[in-house]
Amino acid sequence: MTTQPTSSENGFSLGALFRPLRQALQNPVIAGIALIVYLIFWYLILSSLSRQDPLFPLKSMLAFPPLVLFPFLVIGAKLDGRFKALLILAVLFIVIPLVGMYDSSYFELVIQICIFSGLALGLNIVVGFAGLLDLGYVAFFAVGAYLWAMYTSNVDTWFKINDLLVPASSFYLFLFFGIIVAAIGGITLGLPVLRLRGDYLAIVTLGFGEVIRILAVNANSPTNFTNGSQGLDGVARPPSLPFLTELITRVETSLGIPINNAQSLSQQALFYIIAILIVALIIVIARRLDNSPIGRAWTAIREDEVAAIAMGVPLVRMKLLAFAMGASFAGIIGVLYASKQSFVSPESFSLNQSIGILAMVIVGGIGGIRGALFGACVVTLLNLQVLKNFSLQINNWKNIDAVIPSWLVALLVFAVVGYVLFLVVRALTPLLISLARRLNQNFNAQQIRVIVLVPLLIVVAINALQLPSFRFDDWPTQLEPAKYERLVFGVLLVVMMIFRPSGLLPEPRRKMEMQESKSTQASVPANGGKE
Repeated sequence: MTTQPTSSENGFSLGALFRPLRQALQNPVIAGIALIVYLIFWYLILSSLSRQDPLFPLKSMLAFPPLVLFPFLVIGAKLDGRFKALLILAVLFIVIPLVGMYDSSYFELVIQICIFSGLALGLNIVVGFAGLLDLGYVAFFAVGAYLWAMYTSNVDTWFKINDLLVPASSFYLFLFFGIIVAAIGGITLGLPVLRLRGDYLAIVTLGFGEVIRILAVNANSPTNFTNGSQGLDGVARPPSLPFLTELITRVETSLGIPINNAQSLSQQALFYIIAILIVALIIVIARRLDNSPIGRAWTAIREDEVAAIAMGVPLVRMKLLAFAMGASFAGIIGVLYASKQSFVSPESFSLNQSIGILAMVIVGGIGGIRGALFGACVVTLLNLQVLKNFSLQINNWKNIDAVIPSWLVALLVFAVVGYVLFLVVRALTPLLISLARRLNQNFNAQQIRVIVLVPLLIVVAINALQLPSFRFDDWPTQLEPAKYERLVFGVLLVVMMIFRPSGLLPEPRRKMEMQESKSTQASVPANGGKE
């Protein structure tokens, strides 16, 4: 049996170019210095940006995600655990707050990332740990949000008419209440679906999510509890802490940062701190559960319910616990969300939200805590930062009547079309090799690709050079990237399932299981499926 030469043996390998860099980063000292330089570099870039710059959306879109994803680089580095913790604390409580003082929109974006990270971690308990497909998870998010909104909104609901409103200082107590009420909701959902699996479970949970949303729409008559589809506005926010305002004022004076409203910024800083602490608490609880007998019981249920029952796993209790734990995380995040937005409406808790949260878990790596966090960061940045800033940048170019020169248009078209052709030819390489052998031509894979690709690329280059320059005034409004969020998510999920089904940061145990399953499937044709 002959072995095919690898790509590195045939010619240049892209991995060989970065091999010296990877080897250098194995040294803890070099890795630590590189991370510190990386952090300082992106901080200086972000602190120097100005909204008056026509290229601000593009620069912000390129500079902010590397800073947000910095903790994942730290976790993956070969460093001492205490130094890792110090770097992560520095970026969370020093660098990002300073960047947020330069531009408060960064505070808002990180708070949204924390909210979706908490939701992704909660859904990962149900779907990733216990293997229970839940498409109505956003219902528990709604329960927590409406719990706080109904007791603090200034709308004339039953609670206000009967003097049942609570002061804003009760926010921290209602975080605890949100956990309890949502957990009860999780158990309520879990009881009727204990015997359901797979698609049947997904349909029932989807229906439960829609029931909660429709209940919120119609619970304004005959007694007004939720104000129906108009929603509840004027939801109370927790009182800001005086020391935060003083700290922001001192930093403003020391660093010369122009701040328009220190009081408003201190309120955002408070939400940021609360969100970080809640996500940290959820991570600790999820990690302890995953490494406990409960987590192992959930894994057994996920892999094979029948075998789990045979081994003595209490199926009913473990499933209800999974639903309750996942729901409780969504409940506390819902209270935070309602207070931050100061407005709650049923449209915020649609099926699309549940699918979006599930997409975060799948993209990051289902079953893993780090993967769920990473997926939430990537998808939220793509939705709220990349696509929206790309649309803003296009509008800025329209306002200044920008033009892409013909040579740049030709280069972009050549790069995109050439890459697509490369992927197509690479996929068809086995077919082309067999065709060449029928014609008595003994070509290897690399030679076949060169023979087929070069003429195609020449034709593409000739046609691309004939393209005219492009004026951004001609860009149709129907093609603004922000309008295609769902399309981008769909394409992202399709690409993930094809090229990275285990996720961007797969949990090691799940990755090993998928690799074993794939190798088992590949070995079946080899022996004809016979013993």
